[in-house]
Amino acid sequence: MVVIKDKTFEKFISYEEILTKVSTLAHKINSDYKGQKPLFISVLNGSFMFAADLLKEIGLDCEISFVKVASYDKMESTGNIKQLIGLNENIFNRDVIIIEDIIDTGRTISKILEEFQSLGAKSIEVVALFQKPKSGLVREELKYVGFELPDAFVLGYGLDYDGLGRNLKDLYKLKN
Repeated sequence: MVVIKDKTFEKFISYEEILTKVSTLAHKINSDYKGQKPLFISVLNGSFMFAADLLKEIGLDCEISFVKVASYDKMESTGNIKQLIGLNENIFNRDVIIIEDIIDTGRTISKILEEFQSLGAKSIEVVALFQKPKSGLVREELKYVGFELPDAFVLGYGLDYDGLGRNLKDLYKLKN
């Protein structure tokens, strides 16, 4: 167990299980994009650990870039997506793979997909390590998903509670 501020969290998914799933996702991407040069775009802050571990397993010629968006306040999605740091690469006619830590409500990734489609990407896929049931509006669009999670608040492996807990290797869920 771990205590962050006023909340107690229990270990939910081990780092070893996460790395196994990351390797499986990378293997699928390596197979699907063989002979291509995709541009990976990691959505900060939460996906930084996932992006690092995923790219270590990618055996393709590829590039990586980062965007930063925010829609959370403490433990709740605000529904207001603010792009804080934009994309510097030209994605026109490129195969783009968006790296996302968690698809919770689906609003953030829907906004990102809409924006990238308007920039003329050749193809856009999302690789998400975690997905929750509320994300139904984008569920069928996601080709690469690691873990289906229950509708519980989680932290660790890049995910935070009010800025804390991102450094935990394992994934923890809020203890009821």
